Amino acid sequence: MNIILGIIIILATVYFLVKQYDTRMVLIAAGLLMAGIAMEPLTVLDGFAKRMTTGSLIQAICSVMGFAYVMKETKCDQHLIRLVAQALSKARFFLIPGATLATFAINTALPSAAGTAAAVGSIFIPLLISAGIHPAISAAAVFAGTFGSMLNPGLSHNPFIAKLAGIDVMSVIGVHARADITAGIIGAVSLTLVAFYLKEHKGYVPEKADTENAIEKVNPLFAIVPVIPVTILVLGASGLVPVLKMGVAQAMIIGCLIGLALTRTSPTKVTVGFFDGMGSAYGNIMGIIIAAAVFVGGMKAIGLVSAFIDLLTTTPSIAKIGGTFGPFILGLISGSGDAAAFAFNEAVTPHAAQFGMEITSMGSIAALAGALGRTMSPLAGAAIVCASIAKVNPIELAKRNALGMCIAVIVTYLIM
Repeated sequence: MNIILGIIIILATVYFLVKQYDTRMVLIAAGLLMAGIAMEPLTVLDGFAKRMTTGSLIQAICSVMGFAYVMKETKCDQHLIRLVAQALSKARFFLIPGATLATFAINTALPSAAGTAAAVGSIFIPLLISAGIHPAISAAAVFAGTFGSMLNPGLSHNPFIAKLAGIDVMSVIGVHARADITAGIIGAVSLTLVAFYLKEHKGYVPEKADTENAIEKVNPLFAIVPVIPVTILVLGASGLVPVLKMGVAQAMIIGCLIGLALTRTSPTKVTVGFFDGMGSAYGNIMGIIIAAAVFVGGMKAIGLVSAFIDLLTTTPSIAKIGGTFGPFILGLISGSGDAAAFAFNEAVTPHAAQFGMEITSMGSIAALAGALGRTMSPLAGAAIVCASIAKVNPIELAKRNALGMCIAVIVTYLIM
């Protein structure tokens, strides 16, 4: 009876996520309800308290978002985007795939999908529209690149998986980097083919407002600041420059200091922006991680996790398929790849060895698949932002990205 009730609660959880109720509230409520039915309410409260103080996650995630806020405050993110846009404008044939891949690359440095969509979209979408590309394709091109953050060491999933596996963050990225980049290329090429098939790659006559841009002149020095921390981490972790081997938080602080020195922005504004970003990261990103821990705690208390693990142990192929397509489907229908991936990685990924897999592989598949599902969801924040800039319905973006993301998740499964 507990198992049946637990399944009903999970289905209700999916329903409320689709209806766009707050993810944290839904996951916490579901976890508490399941633990209450099992008469073990303290188990989920203990999980809540434990996850609140996971130092490695807090350092990486909060410092990255603090840096992102500083880049916005100093306008370095706009200089980077504008510089890339100028390069793209010289190769009109590659405008659509170039915009997707450029967004993918920029999202590596600016890990928030919705934040990148807003910053990049404000430049790229008007640029593509002014070149005669249909607004829906222009917006979809930016939206399709908003999972490049999988390559960022501060993305919440990477330190989370690293902690589960007991390895460093850069080693986790090394496991899924090939699949990430391959998926990005597939998304860019597929969207280009869709644009040609629909004859939306040229011929659109834009309004004057579509060509307005925030920054007229690019400062190359400002433009390189957003990629400095990632460069430091890659060079240090790879051993190419041993002196640069350091943690994520340290690299982000160095990036902020360089940005402050180059742009001569008010130190007060930079400091306030950094801590505002940290607070936002804890409240939003860490909030989902904490809520997922409560949800999984409830699943454990009611017996769902043990039953699920028993099922996966007897049929390991289900674990591999479920870890890919489960988060993908939930990311699609809920507009968030995080909730499904965190819940799966919290509950199932620690037992990866029982299914003939490694923790890093199983965790990476779930995270990337959830991101791909979200990248074809009309409910995703990034989709809504891009659609608003292009003045189209978010469903139009989802329809155009669907082919690429479906192919990408299948290829991801085959690669990993």
